[in-house]
Amino acid sequence: MAVPLGFLLLLTAVYLTAAFKERKWSIWRTASWMSGAGILAWGLLPQFLPFSPGDFRQHMLQHLMLGMLAPIGLVMAAPITLLLRALPVGQSRIVIRILQTRTLKLWANPVTALVFNLGGMAALYFTSLFVWMMTNPALHYLVHFHFVVAGCLYAWVIAGPDPAPDRPSVPSRLVVLGIAVVLHSVMAQMLYARVLVSIPVPTDQLQQAAELMYYGGDITEILLAFAMVSTWRPSRGKTPGKGQLQPQAR
Repeated sequence: MAVPLGFLLLLTAVYLTAAFKERKWSIWRTASWMSGAGILAWGLLPQFLPFSPGDFRQHMLQHLMLGMLAPIGLVMAAPITLLLRALPVGQSRIVIRILQTRTLKLWANPVTALVFNLGGMAALYFTSLFVWMMTNPALHYLVHFHFVVAGCLYAWVIAGPDPAPDRPSVPSRLVVLGIAVVLHSVMAQMLYARVLVSIPVPTDQLQQAAELMYYGGDITEILLAFAMVSTWRPSRGKTPGKGQLQPQAR
């Protein structure tokens, strides 16, 4: 885990440097980044988690930390907005153009982000992917990377304060969030009952991990809903044109 931890440390140093130079940058945004980075670092060090190596409950706790809790902290820190403020005008325009590309617009769609997020979970728990992951270190790291990236993408699209292309209205995103809550709960209950699950772990571990997934998922979804509402700025007067990027972080 030295490489991902080193990369995380580098990103944190860059963020803190930019935040220090941006004198009016919110201390709460910085605290959010530090919280997300701290949870992510903790999740990447399983030896410091409360369960023993190989325990399925440890895996599920890592999943919650890497794919759900840490992304909320990192995304609510508004790193894209900070980047746009730190870069020269010409380079900032390049970032804006990237955000407006057709490919990124596709990935920034809430439905796409939801499929990318929950689809990875379904593949891991309801196929042989988990067994392959436990015997292949490279695949193990790749799955963890997917958790983090999918979690950050989903949090950014649903509730992020950073600019996003063609972001749907808050009510529309609440519908997607509600669907995510239902699907997440259904998967947790299927794990608990061993329905279509072939994960070779003791039943008590599987059931307790499913409970972690069920209740932990509810908590993180509530936090995400709160974050989305907290960044909602109802438009007054003229409505921005479709596809216009509006940084919301202050």
